[in-house]
Amino acid sequence: MSAVYGTGYRSSEIAHLGSPLREQRALADLKAVADLSSMSILTLTGPDSLTWLNSLTTQKLDVAQPGTSTETLVLSPTGHIEHWAYVYVADDCVWLLIDGDGKPLQEFLESMKFMMRVDIRDVSDEYTVVGSNGEVENLEPVIQWIDPWPNITPGGTSYVAVKDHPGSAFDFRLNVCRDREGLNIVGRDAWEALRIEAWRPAVADCDHKTLVGEIDVLRTGVHLAKGCYRGQEAVARVHNLGQVPRRLVFLHLDGSEHAVVSPGDPILGPARGAERQVGAVTSAAIHYELGPIALGLVKRTVDPEAELAVLSDDGNTRVSATQELIVGTQKETVTVQRNPQLRR
Repeated sequence: MSAVYGTGYRSSEIAHLGSPLREQRALADLKAVADLSSMSILTLTGPDSLTWLNSLTTQKLDVAQPGTSTETLVLSPTGHIEHWAYVYVADDCVWLLIDGDGKPLQEFLESMKFMMRVDIRDVSDEYTVVGSNGEVENLEPVIQWIDPWPNITPGGTSYVAVKDHPGSAFDFRLNVCRDREGLNIVGRDAWEALRIEAWRPAVADCDHKTLVGEIDVLRTGVHLAKGCYRGQEAVARVHNLGQVPRRLVFLHLDGSEHAVVSPGDPILGPARGAERQVGAVTSAAIHYELGPIALGLVKRTVDPEAELAVLSDDGNTRVSATQELIVGTQKETVTVQRNPQLRR
């Protein structure tokens, strides 16, 4: 079966192997792992690693114990997401897994070392990353990052729209391995389809103006009671005094047009008495059970009951879309517990 490879920074990564729907089912059923080899891997060593990283990013890391899996963000002074890293704390170092090119984050961290006792290494060429939906037979990773989301971790919150969260049915893991010998590999597209089904936000759902509250990453990526870091004032101001300008939605797409919806496609909806662009698709997939699905960012003021549409194929095809709220139009905090026995 010939492999179809991705594009851009994922050009060396398998997108699918010719049967994307079967690949999704195999990944969901713990019979395969997904090729995530385009992820970058940084390690931090030195006695100041955690306290230093804690001072620069959104998550409280200075008291993290070995075995901790979490995620953290680097924000701009105005609170927009600039870098996103999945963090695993080992006995001898801190691992940072970045979905994409890790060099910009590495350069930022290097610029902020000053006199701190921290050594930063890019070890992407020494390891590879595969994604799984739990423990997979014959998989022996060097480290395994276990996704804490959609639980609300200490210091976190959620502008939640539902109590029965679809993400609770998944057990996403990032496995850092020396090689992939003996593993049943499927493409990145399978991973993305399950991620979208679970409403799990990722860097793919961000643009240059994304705020943490817009995409539900406050659950696990931000500690609202920790000390100062860049962008903290903006996060606190929106959280305590305002509302986010946009909100992440899950979209059920009409498959009858046989159109391919892609990230960046405009989302149309009612606004000021007419149909206008109210947002854009951020991630899209054809799911093995749900059919065409997507995540998108829309204006917070869009009626949550409104029927939406997506313009695909460079605006030539109109695809009807039904929205499900991931981030509510009004803030409401609900704690979500994962059921490890529940699987898709």
